[in-house]
Amino acid sequence: MTDKNRELPWATGPGEILRHGLDLLRKDTDTNRRLAMISIDNSVELMMKTFLGLPRRVTGLTITRKEFQDVSESFPALLDALEKFAGSKLDGLDLGAIEWYHRLRNQLYHQGNGLTVERDKVEIYAELANLLFTNLFGYRLIESPTSKTELLGEFLVSWADVERALRKLAAKHISEEKAQRLTVLTAMKTLLLRKDLPMRDVVELEQYRRIRNLAAHGEPEWEASLTAEVVERVRTFAKRLERP
Repeated sequence: MTDKNRELPWATGPGEILRHGLDLLRKDTDTNRRLAMISIDNSVELMMKTFLGLPRRVTGLTITRKEFQDVSESFPALLDALEKFAGSKLDGLDLGAIEWYHRLRNQLYHQGNGLTVERDKVEIYAELANLLFTNLFGYRLIESPTSKTELLGEFLVSWADVERALRKLAAKHISEEKAQRLTVLTAMKTLLLRKDLPMRDVVELEQYRRIRNLAAHGEPEWEASLTAEVVERVRTFAKRLERP
């Protein structure tokens, strides 16, 4: 459910397109799945353009007008710019997976006659889009469309909290700017070397990172791997890591 009191005027456009994409899935047909995939992808592109184009007073980012115009010309360039200028907003996300779904969307758009897309791929992309919206604009836009993706949504949000907490802990030893650019693996290795994270935690977190990657790329194993117990364990990890 959207928190109406926290909606931001610049977020309404991307939000409406994402909602429209999910509304199309209410009637499950090949055509509706294709159109839903295209709408979700359009919302992701508009989210990135909107966020990167906001005034510095809103985002704290320093992007010149020329840089913004250059990156706005292609989806991969927008992903690169988001990674460069707003890495702290990408917790829990896999930009490689988002780019993969964008390419799938292009196939549907340009070669759409007779092509179809599995519903679970559309739903997974919707969850990634929903998390990106939450990270960029500060509130969750939609509830998950099914019980299966609801569990995935909870997992992605909790995993994002884990990534955020790991980088915050790593910032005790290196600058915050450098910590925000660390991959999850590098952050865990840094904390392991500094004895801030025991090896058993690193091994367990790596299992959850693998599940996140499987789910983000739509690999069939993710459904069997992701359980309510896993989600609760990741949520517990996030809370423990966030403690001073």
